Amino acid sequence: LQGKYHGNPMHIAVIISNCLREERRILAAASMPVQGPLEKSLQNSVVSERQRNVEHKVSAIKNSAQMTDQDVKYLEDLQEEFDFRYKTIQSLEQSDKNSVLIKQEMLALQAMLNTLDYKRKEVLSKIGRVIHEIDMLMSNMLTEELLDWKRRQQIACIGGPLHGGLDQLQNCFTLLAESLFQVRRQLEKLDELLTRLTYDGDPIPVQRPQLLEKVNFLLYNLFRNSFVVERQPCMPTHPQRPMVLKTLIQFTVKLRLLIKLPELNYQIRVKATIDNVTCVHKWNILCSNRRFLLCGTHVKAMNMDESANGSLSVEFRHLQPKEMKSSAGSKGNEGPHMVTEELHSISFETQVCLCGLTINLETSSLPVVMISNVSQLPNAWASIIWYNLSTNDPQNLSFFNNPPAAPLSQLLEVLSWQFSSYVGRGLNSEQLNMLAEKLMGQQVSYNDYQLSWAKFCKEHLPGKSFTFWIWLEAILDLIKKHILPLWIDGYVMGFISKEKERILLKDKTPGTFLLRFSESNLGGITFTWVDQLENGKYVTFHSVEPYNKGRLSALPFADILRDYKVIMADNVPENPLKYLYPDIPKDKAFGKHYSCQPSEVSKTSDGGGKGYVPSVFIPVSKILNDTADPPSPSDLLPMSPSVYAVLREHLSPTVIETAVSCELPHL
Repeated sequence: LQGKYHGNPMHIAVIISNCLREERRILAAASMPVQGPLEKSLQNSVVSERQRNVEHKVSAIKNSAQMTDQDVKYLEDLQEEFDFRYKTIQSLEQSDKNSVLIKQEMLALQAMLNTLDYKRKEVLSKIGRVIHEIDMLMSNMLTEELLDWKRRQQIACIGGPLHGGLDQLQNCFTLLAESLFQVRRQLEKLDELLTRLTYDGDPIPVQRPQLLEKVNFLLYNLFRNSFVVERQPCMPTHPQRPMVLKTLIQFTVKLRLLIKLPELNYQIRVKATIDNVTCVHKWNILCSNRRFLLCGTHVKAMNMDESANGSLSVEFRHLQPKEMKSSAGSKGNEGPHMVTEELHSISFETQVCLCGLTINLETSSLPVVMISNVSQLPNAWASIIWYNLSTNDPQNLSFFNNPPAAPLSQLLEVLSWQFSSYVGRGLNSEQLNMLAEKLMGQQVSYNDYQLSWAKFCKEHLPGKSFTFWIWLEAILDLIKKHILPLWIDGYVMGFISKEKERILLKDKTPGTFLLRFSESNLGGITFTWVDQLENGKYVTFHSVEPYNKGRLSALPFADILRDYKVIMADNVPENPLKYLYPDIPKDKAFGKHYSCQPSEVSKTSDGGGKGYVPSVFIPVSKILNDTADPPSPSDLLPMSPSVYAVLREHLSPTVIETAVSCELPHL
């Protein structure tokens, strides 16, 4: 590992990150009861059967080409014997040629010539069949296999199952190329035999040029299709957000030639460029004329030494997009979503010179979005998701001129992938149902519902100042940075409406609580618990003010759940959280995530000076004991932890409650 990656530790970090991501996806998938429609389509049994058929046919073609080699060798030996016997007769005197033995030999030579003619026709027929089989395989099943692989790559880029099958495709492409070159050598051998012997009705000069032209045509197409982007452009700093590139930030991209021939090692130089296509809106209004160039090493040679599996590939690791200066005022036409809906692509070109053939190869990455500020990343990633979900066209750079609607059932599956790939656990059916309701309202079924791009990413949610996607992206960021272990353990219900929340809690033991994401605050999480009124006949529900990343940076969420206190009228502060829904003791669920045991206030802290009272952070809320009116959000404002610690140490609960009743904003 040190020898291979010593000069590029970021590369092995990306590899390990991808492995861990796939491990998380597998574990998350194991807990999901139903596969989504996209994943089912990728694992279609018909596709698997076609893969096996392709491998079987490629193997059969290779065997046929090798058998034809033996036929050509037999034809060569037969012609050499004919040449020898014919030249022997030609060297005799004229008087000797009239002997009976010589006439018999001439008859034998004529029979041998007839055999040569038959064998030439047979060999040409076999070569024609091999070429036809290769043509049919390339035109049908192999093309479909390559398109399926590219589609699986698209889906993997937006969080779906990691795609495989490229090594199998490489094996097929390589065997077909070897078979075509083998047939080409056989045709060259027939041409050599033709120069030594020809006759009236000789099939070689008639059929060979057509067969050679067809072989060269198939080689051209095979090489062109074999030049693929193995790993799409991606910034190493954001491995789960491929195809979003920031100006002046390095990105990596890897290409592979699926025809793995040793003679091509270090012989193919690949050049990378950026396609600069002017974006024109559907109303023919110029949207943007941003243009870019690539900085860094943009020409490299393909080789078999850098890849772990020995494939013929090249990886660009130090490319940077740089925006070219444009005319003054050009940015005035760019709306808030213009940059993140503008698509570009990274193009690659090279040339293969082999066996007298010169083949120009070109390929391009999937569309990428160029951003200049990291704040544009969420909307840029939404564009990448929508594009790759909605189309398998690899180069529709004007896609967002008129973006199509997407099936909600497939979109929800992709949203679950965002959680499984980015934070290690996907969404279950109940959580997805809540997201569906948020997107389309209280409709019965979303299986046939088509969601517009605007509703997903551009229009604000009803009564809110943000879009659905920005709300969801803020939750992903919150999980990643502050509650990841709790999310992976499955203890955060997260996506549940307030109405459903109360239905779940109303019959539970007092002190039962659940965790859900705030619908009104970006990147907020709250907990709601059920309590019983003193008469024992009615229950009440309390929801704490949502915790956002600012408050969670100061105190881990697990510690908040452990130390949280409420002050009820005439009561001592106590923790109301007893059981995580449905009935898991709180410490059993979160104990392993506590940062430390709460400190005793009375103990002198090691770092504290003499005479100081040590303090601990304890989240506190005040709840009025008034059953007539429900508590308002202002009743749940947190008390300063240090002040509460001092109050608890030196004042009685009655005095604390008196102070709380004075309506001070922060105690």
